[in-house]
Amino acid sequence: MVRVIMHGCNGKMGQVITGIVNEDADTVIVAGVDPYDDGHNNYPVFSSIEKCDVEADVIIDFASAKAVDALLDYSEAKNIPVVLCTTGLSQEQLNRVNETSKKVAVLKSANMSVGINTLMKVLKSVAPVFAEAGFDIEIVEKHHNQKVDAPSGTALALADSINESLDNVYEYKYDRSKERVKRAKNEIGISAVRGGSIVGEHEVIFAGMDEVIEFKHTAYSKAIFAKGAVQAAKFLSGKQPGLYNMSDVIG
Repeated sequence: MVRVIMHGCNGKMGQVITGIVNEDADTVIVAGVDPYDDGHNNYPVFSSIEKCDVEADVIIDFASAKAVDALLDYSEAKNIPVVLCTTGLSQEQLNRVNETSKKVAVLKSANMSVGINTLMKVLKSVAPVFAEAGFDIEIVEKHHNQKVDAPSGTALALADSINESLDNVYEYKYDRSKERVKRAKNEIGISAVRGGSIVGEHEVIFAGMDEVIEFKHTAYSKAIFAKGAVQAAKFLSGKQPGLYNMSDVIG
């Protein structure tokens, strides 16, 4: 049985994961962390990670970027692996993640979906073909009106997958409204849409002369991310220090 601390347990994703774990015979949430709690969970909830004194095998994090520093401190001090799902981290925090992974297992993924991670593998294969043929590359992501970071971590991860396969010679363009210049060939345009209750939609566009190829992933429920996070927690429990991702989980 894998014992889980749910960091951000009363957020939307925390509650979806709680429901999934309740139906999973191989995992159990032994504690939650959230500054707001009304006592409805079937496990103890602490207002901050520092106050949590419950033994566990792994932490699943779906909280906020501002809570990540304390989480990494705790993970390192208690030697508990962490599945880090929070996006919008600063470069300083990303550097800290890398340092922490040298002492404890950390799985970081901008998106826990099996479909998205498979798409990343596909993009690495096809991007060099389209780039060589002169295709322009654009990414459009859509999310609900409560999402605070833009572009999404998943959009950036998709861009990174493409760029890595192209020797990282492409630059990311987030806003074209402030300059009147023709599109550069070595750029990946990334656009963000926020509205309604869109769970998550990512479209990668390869636009060439007289033809366009599109790769699109649509999430209809947060459950796909929650299932991936639980799967990742099972994978990470007992692992040696290192920085892992969903590619390791899905093989």
